[in-house]
Amino acid sequence: MKKILTLHILLALAALPSRAQRHEIYCQRIATLQVVAGTDWQALPITQLNGQPIHIDFDDMTHDYHRYTYRIEHCDADWKVSQGLFETDYLKGWNHEQTIDNIEQSLNTNHLYTHYRLTIPNENCHITMSGNYKLTIYDDNAETNNQEDEANDKDGRKILTACFMVVEPQVQVAIGYSSNTDIDINKQHQQVSMNVNYGSLKVTNPSQQIKTVVLQNGRWNQAVWNAKPDYISADGLQWQHNRHLIFDAGNEYRKFELLDMDHPTMGIDETKWDGEEYQIYVMPDTPRPNYVHDESAKGSFYVRNSDNEDNNFTCEYAPVHFRLQTNRQPGDVYLNADWTYDRFLPTYRMEYNEADHSYHATVLLKQGYYSYQYLVLKSDGSTQPVSTEGNFFQTTNRYDALIYYRGTGDRTDRLVGWKSSQ
Repeated sequence: MKKILTLHILLALAALPSRAQRHEIYCQRIATLQVVAGTDWQALPITQLNGQPIHIDFDDMTHDYHRYTYRIEHCDADWKVSQGLFETDYLKGWNHEQTIDNIEQSLNTNHLYTHYRLTIPNENCHITMSGNYKLTIYDDNAETNNQEDEANDKDGRKILTACFMVVEPQVQVAIGYSSNTDIDINKQHQQVSMNVNYGSLKVTNPSQQIKTVVLQNGRWNQAVWNAKPDYISADGLQWQHNRHLIFDAGNEYRKFELLDMDHPTMGIDETKWDGEEYQIYVMPDTPRPNYVHDESAKGSFYVRNSDNEDNNFTCEYAPVHFRLQTNRQPGDVYLNADWTYDRFLPTYRMEYNEADHSYHATVLLKQGYYSYQYLVLKSDGSTQPVSTEGNFFQTTNRYDALIYYRGTGDRTDRLVGWKSSQ
């Protein structure tokens, strides 16, 4: 195994504190975790109750067999595990010691790996309640030092946590955005507006029974939780020109497509074989002083190669070199996308080179389509666009509204509404 692979994943384990709703990888062998509802790899991992399946894919960067098992937990709206439920309240079937049996070893690749896929529902378990879900995968081959403590022993065998949502549409949700904000008009910000109609749902105390989350491009690290509505009626709630729902407009995500290891494809400047592995160089990213519409997947990624067959186990891994030409920024600069799991980890932090006035980063990635952006992490934990990346009101962002409900006597939050602006 190449040293860069070990370094890449070890650094990713040193996560900064964040809410627990994002995917997490705990094992240095695991890479390219994807959670997709049905076939829509660009949307949030959310499915209707009894709707499309959730697919969880990941690679173990060896050809060794590992007996991986999983456990599903229901969570409240804030992604803390629901304390008032029995497993039978939200699951039908078995939820312990079930193995992942859909396994394929990589074929004709320089970096060896084994691809695992888990689909929910399956013949062993079926979800029966809406809400947030954490699925934790364990390595039963792992050795721990906690044999007398079952809980600690199981924690010691965790390799990853995948998050997804199940919705039962019971309320009507509308969401949109404009460039008319209380900060500026047609400049650098976007104002989200939102309406919720209760329909037949019994809501007597909305401040206690209804919880909301608004996301820009699926980014949980800047989610707006429970913004106070501007208008409350017997039929529902409205948010109009709500200061808490103003977002930086940013710019369109950058993108590249690594389909062929021998020939550059979209956004690739150069591919080189160094005697041990391929080195991939993304075209240097230059300042964007003006807005130019360029359709992208807003941080999403899709594994594939030029043959587009058996992508999960025939695609190669390679170090991908990024370069951003800009002046020094007032904070650390990071790559940000779904494939960074929306976390500001050392492996995605860029280093500034005074000689070429550029930020650089190298990340081991699997062949496919990738979209990404550059963000500055400020000292207070908030983010802002890199100054030379542009911040334009015309940017086509995607906003998602999630509506949770806890009725009188209920023991957890159910997800009763979801709407995307696209």
